[in-house]
Amino acid sequence: MHVLGIDVGGSGIKGAVVDIETGELVTERHRIKTPKGAEPEDVAKVVAKIAKHFNWQGPIGIGFPGPIKGGVIMMIANLSQRWAGLDAASLFAEVTGCPVTIANDADVAGLAEMTFGAGKKQPGTVIMITLGTGIGTAIFTHGHLVPNTEFGHVEVNGKDAETRASDAARQREEMSWKKYAKRLTRYFNTLEMLFWPDLFIIGGGISKEHENFLPLLEIKTKIIPAQMLNEAGIVGAALATQGLQVKK
Repeated sequence: MHVLGIDVGGSGIKGAVVDIETGELVTERHRIKTPKGAEPEDVAKVVAKIAKHFNWQGPIGIGFPGPIKGGVIMMIANLSQRWAGLDAASLFAEVTGCPVTIANDADVAGLAEMTFGAGKKQPGTVIMITLGTGIGTAIFTHGHLVPNTEFGHVEVNGKDAETRASDAARQREEMSWKKYAKRLTRYFNTLEMLFWPDLFIIGGGISKEHENFLPLLEIKTKIIPAQMLNEAGIVGAALATQGLQVKK
């Protein structure tokens, strides 16, 4: 079965048609820069353009950076505040003319990694961390997702973690990899104290550069890069149309 997966991010919105049985992209990715201000109407127009690019008429899965219940955005950190309380599923369905499933972007990226990637058949508690404009988190225990976790916003040394340890913070402060690794170490140490996970999986665009910082982390838990790299959000968004739990 083929589904259009779309990943909405703070810097770009990208999509591709996905074979949800294999996790493979059956088209090239199509990416459009996130409109300045990321207002709902403007983002919706981009999503519609991506659907039109593929001449798409079927189901669409969308990964979105925020906690979501029943298609409604519960809060927002890195896009326009007008998204908070908005029925985004209905908005995207209206502009595309297609049935839409929307879920948290880190949750869907984790779903892809647990189904086809680094987390496949991993036992115990696995935490997927996406490092980008913000920090997204997805927590799985024996393949079961706890949806809408927002542990990118835990306080570390009195600061919101994603303002200090996201990839955007690394670039903004022009941190060396060594300094960035120290920031991440503090963050992961905090998560270890809270969850004692068996595995961390690092996703987001920065996962392509994992060799620069993962070996520098001083943590107890095994940590590995996402295998699907930046495609996880697209693949997971497509998978989300079938539900948010990992299929055995």
